[in-house]
Amino acid sequence: MPAFPPIDPLAEPARASDLIDAVIVPRSVDLGDFQVRRALPSDKRQMVGPFIFFDQFGPAEFLVGRGIDVRPHPHIGLATVTYMFEGEIDHRDNLGNYQPIRPGEVNWMTAGRGIAHSERTGAALRATGSRIYGIQTWVALPREVEEAEPGFSHHGRGELPLFEEAGARVRLIAGSLYGATAPSKTFSDMFYADVAMEPGARMPIDAGHEERSIYTLQGEIEIAGEAFGPGQLLVLRPGDALAVKARSPVRLTLQGGAAMDGPRHLWWNFVSSSKERIEQAKADWRAGRFAIVPGDETEFIPLPKS
Repeated sequence: MPAFPPIDPLAEPARASDLIDAVIVPRSVDLGDFQVRRALPSDKRQMVGPFIFFDQFGPAEFLVGRGIDVRPHPHIGLATVTYMFEGEIDHRDNLGNYQPIRPGEVNWMTAGRGIAHSERTGAALRATGSRIYGIQTWVALPREVEEAEPGFSHHGRGELPLFEEAGARVRLIAGSLYGATAPSKTFSDMFYADVAMEPGARMPIDAGHEERSIYTLQGEIEIAGEAFGPGQLLVLRPGDALAVKARSPVRLTLQGGAAMDGPRHLWWNFVSSSKERIEQAKADWRAGRFAIVPGDETEFIPLPKS
């Protein structure tokens, strides 16, 4: 059974500013029926560990007949990780995979040398109306596997390690943390976890990972006596022992890992260590050289002009 390391109050600096390298307030993008809050990349930090893109979507409610319609679009050089708190999204990709994703489940799609996929609300939920709330992250791939074969895996909530201790509940989405390892195949040292805490609960943050961050979703947390509300990405300094205390019912995510092997270029849905590779991906999408997404063949998102 995974367990938290002990909390040593003498090892923790007295001020939160000694522990936190950056506080990132996500920028909001209005998509009509719901908002997306984008924490990464930002002008303060491109990546935390391998995480190069971090979007919170919702919480929002769709009226009857409405939903998400992200038409087929391409990716290279990354893996998308989609995790839901409420609602459901139908994933389709050009490998022929179709998979609804529901709360507590994880979709891991490795783009590698290139993949196309779509994300939509299914017909049954459109008929009744639905809620939507979740996070999509992009994980940059190390140089040696940027051109790996594309792939897809889905893991149900029962497959993800879940452990509780002293009022904190941790579901491990991907990577390794507190002695547990999630089932998705990863390509670098990383961790990603969904955490719920009861008021008064304290939880140590593992200092063994090189880069770490906390994303606050709900409630108020305390670090070294300082309070932080929802909707912030707290990028932690490396190596420091610290604990998070819940001042109210709290929902947050933990994510990070080893620093990436150099900077990445990010343009639209493409990530690469090479500018030339991104130019090639642009040309391939423009020329229709990505395979069609079965079951979603009639639409696509055009290449942006800039």
